Amino acid sequence: MKNVRQNELADRRSAAADAKASLLNAYQTAKTAAAPLQAAKQAERASLIEAREARRVERDRLKHEERVLHESKAAEEQAAAEHAATADARARASAENTRIARVIEDEAVRKAERDKRYANRKARQA
Repeated sequence: MKNVRQNELADRRSAAADAKASLLNAYQTAKTAAAPLQAAKQAERASLIEAREARRVERDRLKHEERVLHESKAAEEQAAAEHAATADARARASAENTRIARVIEDEAVRKAERDKRYANRKARQA
């Protein structure tokens, strides 16, 4: 026997509407069934985000502390180098002044001896 059923437009439209309604009901049922699981996943994601942010903050804090320590060490080394350079310059200046004083003293002694010889020579001539 043949399928004598008439496949009219209205029948096809109602079948399509029924199929669409059935899909919509299935989707809504699956959505409500998965809501607790989705909420748990969302809470887990939020906790992961918070943990990641806490690690980033800690990492930034450690970097800042390390940078401050490095800068303070660099400043101390710079101050020590400046102090050493100043002390070296003072030592060189002091050595230079001592040498100049000795040269002046030696020159004064030579001049005194020369004047003494000159005076003795004049005394012998007169």
